[in-house]
Amino acid sequence: MENNKYLKLLPQQKKQKWLLLLMLSSTILLLTTIAPFSSSRQLLYKLHGNKYHFQQVPLFVEPKLENSPISPIHEVPRLAYLISGSAGDGVSLKRALKALYHPRNQYAVHLDLEATAEERVELARWVREEKVFAEVGNVRVVVRSNLVTYRGPTMVSNTLHAAAILLKDIDDGESWDWFINLSASDYPLMTQDDILHTLFDIPRDLNFIEHTSDIGWKKYQRAEPVIIDPGLHGQQKSEIFWISEKRRLPTAYNLFTGSAWMMLSRPFVEYCLWGWDNLPRIVLMYYANFLSSPEGYFHTVICNADEFHNTTVNHDLHFISWDSPPKQHPHFLTVEDYESMVESNVPFARKFGRDDPVLDRIDSNLLGRRADGFVPGGWLADEGNASTLLPRFNLKNTNELKPGPGARRLKRLMNSLLLADDFNSTRCKMMPVVSKTK
Repeated sequence: MENNKYLKLLPQQKKQKWLLLLMLSSTILLLTTIAPFSSSRQLLYKLHGNKYHFQQVPLFVEPKLENSPISPIHEVPRLAYLISGSAGDGVSLKRALKALYHPRNQYAVHLDLEATAEERVELARWVREEKVFAEVGNVRVVVRSNLVTYRGPTMVSNTLHAAAILLKDIDDGESWDWFINLSASDYPLMTQDDILHTLFDIPRDLNFIEHTSDIGWKKYQRAEPVIIDPGLHGQQKSEIFWISEKRRLPTAYNLFTGSAWMMLSRPFVEYCLWGWDNLPRIVLMYYANFLSSPEGYFHTVICNADEFHNTTVNHDLHFISWDSPPKQHPHFLTVEDYESMVESNVPFARKFGRDDPVLDRIDSNLLGRRADGFVPGGWLADEGNASTLLPRFNLKNTNELKPGPGARRLKRLMNSLLLADDFNSTRCKMMPVVSKTK
């Protein structure tokens, strides 16, 4: 790999490690100094029967949980994908999974409760019987499907659920570096070898999340209204509804908003799930009554967390075609959007119709993927005219990457984002609040 020009993005992380070592050394020196004058029992004690209790750590201080270690920068990274869908999305989800698959990565696939039981059982059967998935063991079906309400907080809880599954029972050698949430209507614009090759040089603590504190019209249409998501308490899917009361903007933290699609670092995902301070839980409860909470929860948490607000990259790594001004849904992408997608240099695009012809063009021109097959790469030989159902793969070669033109495109995007003069000024920037004119 080339010399890493992104190392300048790591000074804060290095400072933290240096301070940690200094504190550890000071503690050891202190203990060795006082040891001759105190027995080991006297180092941590309480004076029972007295109103004063002396301890090294006050009882009211919650010690911070230790993050799982980030994989070394000299190792090929690993990604964790959530691919979620609803009724009728089974075929699209399978296609997306094969287009995104690599043995180094981890995958969680989820069909919500709006999908029929037959659809969910069929997905589980397909994953179980696919030869590559069975041998590698890195695809997990969310068996206990969630009731997911469009624009409701159940979308956030579903994402957190999948992230927890992807963190569970993973060996240290398989620990992943970034979490990426996608839907069955998303599709990659480059191979996993392209993506992993490019991310090799990227600091593993960065979070790619489009965000802004300029919530604009969302203040009046989303932040102040109070909604109820029936998916939080019911067993049958129904639409969210509003109550008559409104609420003020929070003062304990600042609201941020942005894209619902993101690539989050493992330490930040662990923070959202385990929360060694209470911010992730408080913000989650606030967003339980917030319309389109997936476009605000993670953004608000990361930009209000001292440990993470300087790790953001203001981009969602997606090509999405919106109206101007944007409507509720983006355009469905077609062959007419193909050149724009490629020129965007991003790794993912949405929203695609089921089996739209543009997907075949992406498979053929960008991924080198045959119908119902996997994407060739360092781990998978291109068998020419051989059956795509029986690929020749070698799991010893999962570190061997064969990047192509997609890697060069993604490198251009990363350079434009991480080496930009205004890079630091775009991180969790607070915008002035403009009052609504009456």
